[in-house]
Amino acid sequence: MAFQPWQGGQPAQPASQSPMMRASHAERERAVDVLKAGFAEGRLSQNEYEQRITRAYQAQTYGEIQVLVADLPQGPIGQAQFAPRPMVPPTFLPAPRTNGSATGALVCGILGTMVGVTAIPAVILGHKARGEIRRTGEQGDGMAVAGLVLGYLVIGFLALMVAVVVLAVGASS
Repeated sequence: MAFQPWQGGQPAQPASQSPMMRASHAERERAVDVLKAGFAEGRLSQNEYEQRITRAYQAQTYGEIQVLVADLPQGPIGQAQFAPRPMVPPTFLPAPRTNGSATGALVCGILGTMVGVTAIPAVILGHKARGEIRRTGEQGDGMAVAGLVLGYLVIGFLALMVAVVVLAVGASS
């Protein structure tokens, strides 16, 4: 499916798209984005850019929008234009990678409930893991959060116990 170049009024649309179909607000905004990019790249003069933007916001049908963007490299192109990609069974896809710091945070958080001293590494590893996950897109954010929560709970409980002991010793003196 090829688009016809813009020729001052000839509608250009994919064969599967009716030029009389009503245009949506999203399609108008996409066309405006394409026009902005075309102007920024030097493909449209200031006058032509302004005229097309005005016409894009006034467009009522898909055909009117296509006339405005058909000669630009990007346009509202439907997915039907692209050949469907064969589906790969999930068995053959690589398994998503879990962040190692997230696993460490969870383990340290669980151990912290029994030992106590691993609560601080749980918090450190949890914050480190969340930063890495945001940056790399790895799996394991839930484990990192669980490690953080457990670590902070244990630290809070230990701080409360220390405060109770200090107050008890101070009151008995």
